Amino acid sequence: MNRKVSVAPMMDCTDRHERFFLRLISKNILLYTEMIVDEAINRGDKKKLLEFHVNEKPVALQLGGSSPKLLANATKIGEDFGYDEINLNLGCPSKKVEKNKFGACLMKEPNLVADCLVKMQAVTKLPVTIKTRIGYDDVEDYENFYNFISILKSTGVKTFIIHARKAMLGKFTPKQNLNIPPLKYDYAYELKKDFPDVQIIINGGITSTEEIKIHLKKTDGVMVGRAAYHTPYLLADIEKEIFENEKVPSRQEVI
Repeated sequence: MNRKVSVAPMMDCTDRHERFFLRLISKNILLYTEMIVDEAINRGDKKKLLEFHVNEKPVALQLGGSSPKLLANATKIGEDFGYDEINLNLGCPSKKVEKNKFGACLMKEPNLVADCLVKMQAVTKLPVTIKTRIGYDDVEDYENFYNFISILKSTGVKTFIIHARKAMLGKFTPKQNLNIPPLKYDYAYELKKDFPDVQIIINGGITSTEEIKIHLKKTDGVMVGRAAYHTPYLLADIEKEIFENEKVPSRQEVI
């Protein structure tokens, strides 16, 4: 699967309508769902939560949760709905998420995360990937991050999306968590050097094709977030400059 450039999972943003729209602009970018909680998939209206238009593909399903059993069930259901990848969220810093024990607080429990990943991979042929921060609260040294990734890598996961900031659990709002902790891109670069056999995708504050090109020299892929939401036609530049596709629709054609 081509993960050279992807659009991040964003709550209340990357729903099926947004993804359909973005796909009209870009044929090559990998798209992600919003984070969907495993329990919602197991108990709720699966069709409403998971259905999407075939034109959106390739599209990855991002799950939130910390129960190996529920995550495995949700993974299987996601595969049946036709997603191309299943991603586990280890980066969301909101209080509500922490209370229900998923997202960034799971960085404190690598063995539980590893257990989840083993069970998820056991029920699907799809790639299972993770999206994580580089640390949390006062824990942000590279050694700790390296050890965390080592444990997860031992489960057979081959793709790590690194949001290159730490998460401040309970202290900041989700919005503050997107802006205040400083970006440390070098953590992702180091990780690629230390684990050359896995895919490292870098994420956080990336807003232009120039920046994407710089990151692609040191990582396997780049994930853009809010820039793709606020200025969607950035995807046209990415198509032209990164994927070397000249057949990009005009704004008028997209409309």
